[in-house]
Amino acid sequence: MAYSDKVIDHYENPRNVGAFDKNQPEIGTGVVGAPECGDVMKLQIKVNQDTGVIEDAKFKTFGCGSAIASSSLATEWLKGKTLEEAEAIKNTQIVEELSLPPVKIHCSVLAEDAIKAAVHDYEEKHGLHEHEHESGDEHKQAGAEKLAASLAGQAALAKP
Repeated sequence: MAYSDKVIDHYENPRNVGAFDKNQPEIGTGVVGAPECGDVMKLQIKVNQDTGVIEDAKFKTFGCGSAIASSSLATEWLKGKTLEEAEAIKNTQIVEELSLPPVKIHCSVLAEDAIKAAVHDYEEKHGLHEHEHESGDEHKQAGAEKLAASLAGQAALAKP
């Protein structure tokens, strides 16, 4: 399978890798996973509380090159956007920008889901969420966090 130059660039030189303290009020955290492939993505946004604009974004992804590239691109796109603009980012835009092959489209879906989860987390912290409480999404995020912790433990065990 041939990857585009953009996927290779974001994989070899990922932007905004890292983490913020999820307990800080200006941080929104989204953790999502895809059980079918084992990819786990944590994406965080740092929101200016006066303007509502995303000032920074970070990610950590356990997954394939397409998942890492999708996360990296998403963090670049988030900076300077409002929460509403961030939620409008669609996986199809990521697919188009990175020229992802059909078999890797699920990676772009993870990135979109992680963005929405991070915005949701920020809004929940500030009582801004307008939708009904979505216990299913919360349950999925908790499951993804457990999977991420488990995979991190396995990765640590696998190191020499």
